[in-house]
Amino acid sequence: EGQLVESGGGSVQAGGSLRLSCTASGFSFDDPDMGLGWYREVPGAECELVSFISGSLGTYYAASVKGRFTISRDNAKNTVHLQMNSLRPDDTAVYYCASDPSWLRVRILLSCPNTDVFKYWGQGTQVTVSS
Repeated sequence: EGQLVESGGGSVQAGGSLRLSCTASGFSFDDPDMGLGWYREVPGAECELVSFISGSLGTYYAASVKGRFTISRDNAKNTVHLQMNSLRPDDTAVYYCASDPSWLRVRILLSCPNTDVFKYWGQGTQVTVSS
């Protein structure tokens, strides 16, 4: 059974940087059409798509993070990264990585993780940005 394990969350002051990583086991990122993405969720709110990378759909960033966040994939290490720069307090959330061989561009989910939409999810990692 495949799984995703996230790392790299933590607390940082506004303007700082964090790098999230998500490593897969039990399945491979070799297929370029394997979609890899990051969602984030704040308690009481919907789960928001932050970024994804997919061979067929390209790369996507939410407007709120464009120019500050960068997604990248290392197929040899079965890992996807999210480099987050110029962090703001409104970036505070639990961040989830997700993966699916049939990636869909779904901007909002009622909650994360959601295996009805994407097959693989990480456990979530907390990012806290203080002002």
